[in-house]
Amino acid sequence: MNFKIKGLFKFTPAHIIVFSFFIVTLTGAILLNLPIASQNGQSIGFIDALFTSTSAVCVTGLVTVNTFYHWSLFGKIVILMLIQIGGLGFMSLFTIILVVLGKKITLRGRILIQESFNLSNFKGMVMFLKKIVKGTFLIEGIGAIILSIRFIPEYGFKSGIFKGIFHSVSAFCNAGFDILGDNSLVPYETDYVINLTIMTLIILGGLGFTVLLDLNKYFKYKISKIRHKKTELFVMSVHSKLALTMTGILILLGAVLTFIIEYKNPDTLMHLRLDEKILASTFQSVTLRTAGFDSIGQADLNYGSKFLAIILMAIGGSPGGTAGGIKTVTIGTLILAVISVIKGKDSITAFKKTISISTVQKALSVTMMMMMLIFTATIILTITEKGIGIDFGFIDVLYEVVSALGTVGLTTGVTPSLSFIGKVVIILCMFIGRLGPITIVLGLTFGKLDKKNVIHYPEEKIIVG
Repeated sequence: MNFKIKGLFKFTPAHIIVFSFFIVTLTGAILLNLPIASQNGQSIGFIDALFTSTSAVCVTGLVTVNTFYHWSLFGKIVILMLIQIGGLGFMSLFTIILVVLGKKITLRGRILIQESFNLSNFKGMVMFLKKIVKGTFLIEGIGAIILSIRFIPEYGFKSGIFKGIFHSVSAFCNAGFDILGDNSLVPYETDYVINLTIMTLIILGGLGFTVLLDLNKYFKYKISKIRHKKTELFVMSVHSKLALTMTGILILLGAVLTFIIEYKNPDTLMHLRLDEKILASTFQSVTLRTAGFDSIGQADLNYGSKFLAIILMAIGGSPGGTAGGIKTVTIGTLILAVISVIKGKDSITAFKKTISISTVQKALSVTMMMMMLIFTATIILTITEKGIGIDFGFIDVLYEVVSALGTVGLTTGVTPSLSFIGKVVIILCMFIGRLGPITIVLGLTFGKLDKKNVIHYPEEKIIVG
């Protein structure tokens, strides 16, 4: 559905989504640039305020200044609000406000929600939105209570509760912002309560709201069957099955490989007990799903682990949630396409369902666009950040770019040393990574976007491979 303004342009949902994220980011930058936002009472400068605001709204976690030491309580609250808005999406929260005020949600609003969460149709959009908002606050609330119980003895009642809320929201939204000091969760690398809670929040947020709702229906269905109650048959969608399968495989693969590669690294896992090595390796694998917390110093990783991290960060989480990256379902679709070619099939199937060619085309488009963005941004940074430091090499710059585009937020230490141009490049990477390259392209395009192809040319085979 398009919306004309003065007859010059047609605004689609993609335009509005991009514009709303831009406005929220700009507003956050203005607030964070205020002297009251900094502990020293001085303005941080607009580029660093914009960088932090973009990182929060795009739920990334990369920072040019230490979140705990630099920002005042006002600044931290602004960052927390930006993370929550970025995680749920501005249009979602705006729609909920209208619902609370008793306003009717128009077809335009429903289409915007559909585009925001990348859903196949817009039926039941308002009900869907209510469920995800309630579910989000419930999950974040439980996480905040558990983390607060752990933090209160160490930081005091008020500070412990605030830290619990902040890190619960940051973890579920896959933002990776922390207010614990210099080393993120490294001081808590052997703390089972904090690690398991943060990991659970990251995984739930990274699965996507559609999958969470499917899981909720699935568990209700199973409970009803156990209690021998009459209930409608529930079949989980192929999307949810593929997202859960890929998530499980990637977490397990990442944990096992990290454990093997870092086992004898004296700077990461070597000093830990076996169970602690497993915990730290698993946390590393989970946080690479666009979360941004780290219990292992990323600069101390072996090259093999850094390369593995780059691959997992590029894949990211699942669609329709708070995670970024190419997405698990996208990669899963491409893997299934490869398998179908190997088996000589003329159709692509998953869980006894056929995946359309248009879905594969979109998966290829997203993957190729992300790869081109990674290459372009990395080349630019290798030029602009030349001499950034003797400890930073090409793999660290590549790590930084993929972390930004995948909205992960992990860094080997490059972020604070970025030049002005480097910060602008990473800001653009975070923004594109959060909204997705296709949404950005559509959002920057005006005109007749809904025009259908009416001309079909003769088909001809070309040699591939």
